[in-house]
Parts: sequence; C-alpha cells; structure tokens
Amino acid sequence: MAAKSASGESNAALKLKSSARAEFYLRMVVSSLVRRRSRMVVALLAITIGATILTGLITVYYDIPRQMGREFRSYGANFLLSPSLSASISGETFAAALSLLPDGVMGIAPYRYRMAKINEQPFMAAGTELAEARKTSPYWAVDGRWPEAVGEALIGEEAAKSIRLAPGSAFTLTVSGEGGAVQGTKDFTVAGVLRSGGAEEAFIFMSLDDFAALGAAEGIAAGEGFDVVECSINAPREILEAAALRVNAGVDGVEARLVRRVTESEGAVLSKLQTLIYLVTFIVLLLTMICVATTMMAVVTERRREIGLRKALGASNGSLVTEFMGEGVFLGAAGGALGALLGFLFAQIVGLKVFNHAVTFYGLLLPAAIAAAIIITGIACLIPLRSATSVDPAVVLRGE
Repeated sequence: MAAKSASGESNAALKLKSSARAEFYLRMVVSSLVRRRSRMVVALLAITIGATILTGLITVYYDIPRQMGREFRSYGANFLLSPSLSASISGETFAAALSLLPDGVMGIAPYRYRMAKINEQPFMAAGTELAEARKTSPYWAVDGRWPEAVGEALIGEEAAKSIRLAPGSAFTLTVSGEGGAVQGTKDFTVAGVLRSGGAEEAFIFMSLDDFAALGAAEGIAAGEGFDVVECSINAPREILEAAALRVNAGVDGVEARLVRRVTESEGAVLSKLQTLIYLVTFIVLLLTMICVATTMMAVVTERRREIGLRKALGASNGSLVTEFMGEGVFLGAAGGALGALLGFLFAQIVGLKVFNHAVTFYGLLLPAAIAAAIIITGIACLIPLRSATSVDPAVVLRGE
C-alpha cells in the first residue's frame, strides 16, 4: 500500500515538473520573440503573406473548375444525344439516357425539326422545351421576349427580315406532307426575334405542344420522338467522356458525344490556369522561405554572444535547436492562421471580380495552411540553426 502511495506521489511530481518545464519553455520562447519583435514582425508578415497567397490560390484552384464550368456553359451545350438506330429518339430511350448523365446538369433541351412554310417560303421549324433551351443556350439574344403562351414563337433574325416580321407580328405556318398536301397549319404570334450569330437565326422555335398541334410530329405526341437532345452539364471533361461511354454502352438507339470545341477549350483554359497557379505558388513559397531564413539568420547573428555564453555554461545544441524551432513553430502557426483567413478573403475577391460568384470555403484549408506554414518555417530555420549550433563559445566570448 505504501509502495502504491509513493508511486502515485512520484507520478504527480513528474507531471508537475513536466508542466513547469513546458511553462518555462513557453515563457522563454515568447520572451525571445518579444525582445526581437521588430525582426519577428517581419518574419510574421512574410509567413502571413505567403500563407495568404497559398490559401487563396488553393481555394481558387479547387473552385476554378466549378466557376469556369459555369462560365463555359454560357457558350452553349457541351453534351449531345442523337439517334443511332432510328430516325428519332423515343421517349423511353430519352429517359434511359438521362438516367445515366452525371451530376451538374444545368439544362436539357430536346429538339424536333421539320420544314414548314410561311407564304410559300420554306423555313425550318423547331419544337423544343423553350425554358430548357434558354438554359442550354444562354448566349441567345432575344429582341422582345421568350414565348410563354400557346401560339407564341421565337423567330430567327434572318427569317424575320426575309418576311418582315417583328415582335407582336402574326403569321401562319404551314406543314406539307408527301405530294405537297397540306398536313397542318397553325397561327402564331412572334414573341421575340432571336440573334445568335449562327444557323439558329434562320429557324422558327416553338414549344413541343405547338409543334405537335401543327401536325409536324406526324402522330408522335409532344415530348416524344426527338431528333437531337442538347445537354449543358457542369462537369470536367473526363466525367463527360465517361458518361458518354456509359450511355453508348447501356442504351440502344442513342449516340452520346461531347461538343469538342466547347469541352476542349474548357480543358485547355483550366490546364493553363492551374499550371499558372502551380508556378505562382512555388515562387511564393520560395520567397517566403528565403525571407524567414534571412530574418532568423539575423537573429542568430545578434544572439551569438548569448549563444556562446549559454554553451559555455553547459547548454546543449539540442536545447538551442528546441528553442529556435519553438520560435519558428510559433511564428508559423500564427502566420498560417492569419494567412488562411486573409487567403479566403483574397479568393473571395478574385471569385467575385473575375467570375461574379462567391467561392466555397473549405474547412480543411485552415489546419492545412497552419501545418504548411509551420513546415515552411521549420525548413527555413535549418540554415540559421546550423549556424547557431556551430558557434564556438571560446571564440565568441573573446569578442572575435
């Protein structure tokens, strides 16, 4: 019983002694930093600036694909579905293909086409989900407004000029079958005139219901039998390619493919931006390391006499390394924490100014930035530590 009591008292004494050592060590490090605050502020600023740029660039790096994907979606669809075995994509085939698309779908616009006439002049009539077409083709400029009611149409600028139509004008669209027999007619009102800079300016767009009512669907109900489906998906090229392979392998009667000019341009821009971020990050880290190393070397030079005296009194190199590394860790942790917060603010400004969208805050960046700052500071202290441990007490105390 006495042995157990003695052991407990011994453990308590050891804990108390260890706590006292830790408290003394902390006071020593803080005191050393305070006495040389002008130099330490310079080192802290260097670490903070480095951590700010590092955190900001990493935040932008991880958020760039989402932001750039949103920007590139304004250039039109990047994923197409077209029939492979029949003249059109059936409703069942369409639904099966959509189930295999990846996350990030921003719009899906199915189209059905047929030649029609206005006053015996031929034009291409297109039936679609107009709300979805607006999402997949946000670059379309409309004078007037998008069709909302039954019997309203969106007419291309080229077609409108050829027959002198403007928003609010009425016209009759006629569809003829084989042999020239009239298959269907329908009166329309021009809701808006479309300007796209492409072939769409010669088309007349209407809802799928109006397209079916016109008779152009030849017995196929509205919402079925599509000639092509345009999809706008905010996802990396690799995911889109995998989705295309999935659809082609799993759904008969449809062919999925990427719009190369859009996806390849997006991939090239992302690759260049990410390479630039790598380069800037490397340069910033290198400059931060040099600045911290220079500052700590100046501190070691100032403290040569103190270091020599301590070594003459029996201080070991290990204790000197522990003290200097403690100062470095303290500076790294403080600079990393401050830099992480400022870095997110920096990334937020970049996101709002460049992309007009806020960036996402990643919680792991705070501990990661602190750890990175501590590591960088630790590496930067290696050369000054080598100089500190090589001080010869006899030479220094003689004033040489």
